[in-house]
Amino acid sequence: MANGEQDDVRSQLLETLMDKVEDDPYPSNTMLDMIESLLRPDEVSAYAEALLARIREDQFPSIPMIKRVQGLV
Repeated sequence: MANGEQDDVRSQLLETLMDKVEDDPYPSNTMLDMIESLLRPDEVSAYAEALLARIREDQFPSIPMIKRVQGLV
């Protein structure tokens, strides 16, 4: 697979997983780990915002979710 094709697949997979995270109130750690392994530096802020949205929505946000965001800074 050519490098451009690999990047296209990576981008599509990342977008699909990000959509899942936005729709799922309790995304799995495995899915979040996969997203983090696919992220490029310019994509981190969008991912952090998706996690922060979850934290803002929950009355009692997940401590592991908060720690994930903390690890991004």
